[in-house]
Amino acid sequence: MRNIFFTWFCITLALFVSSSYCLDNGLGRTPQMGWNSWNHFKCNINEEIIRQTADAIVKTGLKDAGYEYVNIDDCWAVNRTESGEIVPDPVAFPSGMKALADYVHSKGLKFGLYSDAGYMTCGRRPGSLGYEKQDAKTYAEWGVDYLKYDNCFNDGSDPRIRYTAMRDALNATGRPIFYSMCEWGQKQPATWAADVGNSWRTTMDIMDIWPSILFNLDHNNVWHKYAGPGGWNDPDMLEVGNGGMSDTEYRAHFSLWALMKSPLIIGCDITNMSAATLETLTNPEVIAVNQDPLGVQGYAVYGVFFKQVWMGPLADGSKAVILFNGLFGKDNITAKWSFLDIPANSKCHVRDLWARKDLGWFVDSFSADVESHGVVMVKITC
Repeated sequence: MRNIFFTWFCITLALFVSSSYCLDNGLGRTPQMGWNSWNHFKCNINEEIIRQTADAIVKTGLKDAGYEYVNIDDCWAVNRTESGEIVPDPVAFPSGMKALADYVHSKGLKFGLYSDAGYMTCGRRPGSLGYEKQDAKTYAEWGVDYLKYDNCFNDGSDPRIRYTAMRDALNATGRPIFYSMCEWGQKQPATWAADVGNSWRTTMDIMDIWPSILFNLDHNNVWHKYAGPGGWNDPDMLEVGNGGMSDTEYRAHFSLWALMKSPLIIGCDITNMSAATLETLTNPEVIAVNQDPLGVQGYAVYGVFFKQVWMGPLADGSKAVILFNGLFGKDNITAKWSFLDIPANSKCHVRDLWARKDLGWFVDSFSADVESHGVVMVKITC
């Protein structure tokens, strides 16, 4: 319903003003999937790392699993020319961004860059404030498919103004460029960004520690009613495989991000990941929940502290459900049908999405023992 009203809004507005005032780039009908350099490499990036990553996305099967964007984060630019054109680091990227984008495209993947709605990026490189039209034109000429747009060193003005300026500049290029807003949730972008970006950060930066997962999870859940096809709440990138948590914790992290229809942007070094990491990142049944065309964000329906039941409706009428034990020690958690908007006494079929096996038929509830900091993720069909 939200998308019907949004389309009506755009059409009506276009009768009176330029059509650039609606994002309407046809992208993000399901949450974006890809890779970003920041969580693992920070500023230690170069074109060889990006080429190797693109190769690995194909070789490991990540591309076949749905991951398509190869995104360079901060620290790729060094300065501007006298005419204002942004300049890539000639040492780290000697071939230039156009050649690198062409290489990524040759692998059947898409290419992304990072900039900032301020005078400088968070890494103190050139920002795009005041250069939105020029930078958008440059990115389009380079073949950029994705822009992550940060919020450091800004002028203190309303982010709705600064982020809309870049939206309009991207639209004016005529090239479909996925617009990922990284405003950190400071001005509650979930309430206004649906016609500005394809996704918007609802949290501060994620860290590779369990408390950070819980913090971002809780803060993203607040805005679940505002997400949908074309525009997604973003609790930040995946830390899966970076080494600061256990495989059980990473599986919980991935499951909850998938259910919340969060962007699935890998943040580890995929040229050197474990078999467990690859298995987590490529589970087809969990990814299918994230990419479900209904596009309804899953949310917490019951819980005390972080012993919770999460649920998200799917296009086929079934429910994706997570029993989440965010606390210490194994515990038994029950999902009652009353939590899931399922009529009492209904006989429902349950499938375990991680074990990838059917568990049978259940009436009124489903229970399971859940490991500490772990999940049991199922699909319930009645």
